[in-house]
Amino acid sequence: MKAKGITKETILDRGVANRNFPSFSAGDAVRVAYRIKEGNKERTQYFEGDVIAIHNNGISSTFIVRRIGANGIAVERIFPYHSPRLEGVEFLRHGDVRRAKLYYMRSRIGKKARVQELVLSHEAQERRARAQEAHNARNNNAASSVEEDSAE
Repeated sequence: MKAKGITKETILDRGVANRNFPSFSAGDAVRVAYRIKEGNKERTQYFEGDVIAIHNNGISSTFIVRRIGANGIAVERIFPYHSPRLEGVEFLRHGDVRRAKLYYMRSRIGKKARVQELVLSHEAQERRARAQEAHNARNNNAASSVEEDSAE
């Protein structure tokens, strides 16, 4: 899915080429802060749920978040990763899944529609924290190189 009106130039102009979001994968619970426009006002809307899919397509990268809303009605929302309206992604917990795409969750109802939390040992938590730090360092290095390229 192509994000409307988002090109490589607009992403570089608005400074959203480097997103310092925490790394997350399918099955993880996240809270997404998204700026929406209502009439002539803008406000931040939070959408909390489970990531059921991530599509890595360069600038057109998206991820799908699913939550169970009022009266048990499921709501899915597709977020463009490099959208200027995307303010932040807050990681909540890891899910214990074995698939990259969790589309089978759409047909589940009730307690079966939940993703179990992944419980890690102390050593595994330390390894994951080190990996997250390395991921953030790579993103910071990539951001500085993109800024240098755009400055030239």
